[in-house]
Amino acid sequence: MELIQSTPDLSAYLAADEAIDHDHPVVRETAARLAEGVADSYAYARSAYEFVRDTIPHSQDSGDPRVTWRASDVLTRRTGICHAKAHALAALLRAEDIPTALCYQRLTFDDGSGHVVHGLVAVRFNGAWHRQDPRGNKPGVDAQFSLAGERLAFVPDPESDEADHPVLYSEPHPAVLSALKAAPDRPSLWRTLPTAL
Repeated sequence: MELIQSTPDLSAYLAADEAIDHDHPVVRETAARLAEGVADSYAYARSAYEFVRDTIPHSQDSGDPRVTWRASDVLTRRTGICHAKAHALAALLRAEDIPTALCYQRLTFDDGSGHVVHGLVAVRFNGAWHRQDPRGNKPGVDAQFSLAGERLAFVPDPESDEADHPVLYSEPHPAVLSALKAAPDRPSLWRTLPTAL
């Protein structure tokens, strides 16, 4: 699949916004701590990815009802669904001048009851984009940071009407962000997340 930038302006993938608030002190402090002792931007990107994947539980996996959507809140509260964790990782990477996009997949709910849009990121290294999924590992999910072939949490099944979306967004998709911001808790969010983009 060819990944398509939503804007040709690479600087858009370094910008801060209300969700990817990498100018926030919590994000800056976390990025500075993760950057200590790393050899280069690739090592930093791997470190930031593993930090978000492994130390911020996916709220469905942990049973946490709270909804976070702003990167600084995800880092402070240590919880979030895939989209929130993608916002946090994008903020940490952009804080260290690594172009980072948000991207999406259409997947089937775990219980097979319908579809939902899943969020992940893409990082730009060596003139190419590489998708990464920081949602968090669990039995049956083994996502890894990789620039040599994707190691994502999920591979869409076209027969189940699942799909990869090729567009790389510089900001969260409005439908996703609206659902996150409006939800009073995660069970409510599960009913309002978009099923397609």
